[in-house]
Amino acid sequence: MEDVEVLIIGGGLGGLCMGAQLERAGVEDFLILERGDGLGGTWRVNTYPGAACDVPSHLYSFSFAPKPDWSRRYAPQAEILDYIEGCAERFGVGPHVRAHTEVTDAAFDEATGRWRVQTGDGRRFGAAVVVLATGGLSRPRVPRIPGLDTFAGPVMHSAGWRHDLDLDGLRVGVVGTGASAIQVVPGIVDRVGQLLVFQRTPPWILPRGDRAFTAIERAALERILGLRWLYRQWIYWTTELAALAFVRFPGLLRWAGHWGTAHLHRQIEDPALRRALTPGYTMGCKRILLSDDYYPALASEHTALVTSPIEAIDVAGVCTADGVHHPLDALILCTGFHAAEQMAPFPIRGRAGRSLSEVWASGASAYLGTAVHGFPNLFLLVGPNTGLGHSSMIFVIESQVRFILGALDALRRRDLVWMDVRSGAQERFNRWLQRRMGRTVWQQGGCRSWYQTSDGRNTTLWPGFTFDFARRTRRPRLADFELRARSP
Repeated sequence: MEDVEVLIIGGGLGGLCMGAQLERAGVEDFLILERGDGLGGTWRVNTYPGAACDVPSHLYSFSFAPKPDWSRRYAPQAEILDYIEGCAERFGVGPHVRAHTEVTDAAFDEATGRWRVQTGDGRRFGAAVVVLATGGLSRPRVPRIPGLDTFAGPVMHSAGWRHDLDLDGLRVGVVGTGASAIQVVPGIVDRVGQLLVFQRTPPWILPRGDRAFTAIERAALERILGLRWLYRQWIYWTTELAALAFVRFPGLLRWAGHWGTAHLHRQIEDPALRRALTPGYTMGCKRILLSDDYYPALASEHTALVTSPIEAIDVAGVCTADGVHHPLDALILCTGFHAAEQMAPFPIRGRAGRSLSEVWASGASAYLGTAVHGFPNLFLLVGPNTGLGHSSMIFVIESQVRFILGALDALRRRDLVWMDVRSGAQERFNRWLQRRMGRTVWQQGGCRSWYQTSDGRNTTLWPGFTFDFARRTRRPRLADFELRARSP
């Protein structure tokens, strides 16, 4: 068994941030267990054509590791992955990573106050603290469509892109019109022979305004003292203003809907296609998407938008509710991830053998999205209700990491075996959170989304400003935790 002070499970941006900040704090006794072949998380897995960030590059980077030479306003996948790998090297995180290591079980030993973790290859690890950094969008959602497994052609989810598959000249179907679809469709439209996009609900789409930074801009951001910081602050506060509409004044989004409608009308001339692409719910209720090339791709002469619901799939194509059979050579599932119906990524047992999946059976909840009652010294990154609809998740991750470092400091200074958030503190926080959620566009916008559980509860998003989340997670409030001191 390999014993460490801190065991981080997951090597995406969250796991990397945790590891880098431990190194910066002088904590060397940690490991990162990653089931894939290296660090990167979603940016290593999602390599589909057109994959890119929808948060401005200079905000989608660690505050302690700015990158002055981003190539574009919205960085593409390969550049983000290169940034991640560069950060790992810069902060000495690489030697702590154990790739191709999938965790299959984690259990808290009350007698010793330590976690025992097992992996699929039979290895065992022990740790005083476990940080669960498996990510909120790590489990692809495959739709339950009758006959999907009978389709004779290749089927792939956007998170498992097959680069060996030549799509040139093929009849290709894309199921879904969410964040990945609006990047995939323009990315393949010029290669395929025919493209059918199966839409259930049209998304609200705003102009992306992406462009390459000029050489002068990159040089200025690198050399002029303070300019990069000012530019990041400008991005942060302009995006933060959007939270006013999401969480305080949802009525503002009805006005913003005119902007989305104007964007649609500028890019789509066909009245029938316009009607099919016009959302029937308040902007922001579902995720707002950014694109300058999705609508033109749909208007291509060899692209068709199919709005009749999919009833079944057979060996040769897709059958829709209007009785039409759509012959296809390949099928791409842009159907997103399991997010709201959050569950433990593997069996996790806390005090008295309680299973995290059982605790979350009626919906995931946590204290500040970071700790769960009954699971001492287990901390979550991007846990329940930490998602954002307007800003950079890296800001949230850094806030949570700061909280966890504070907890680790308390464990050390007070010579504690463990700390466990009190049930009352967790319940009070979640009552407050759901009251706030009731006033947001996500609950009042007249739609159902992947943000919500089957019973309509939003367990995904933070119902406020990111600076408020940062304030609440600045340091652990020890009165909210049960503390177990080491026996003398």
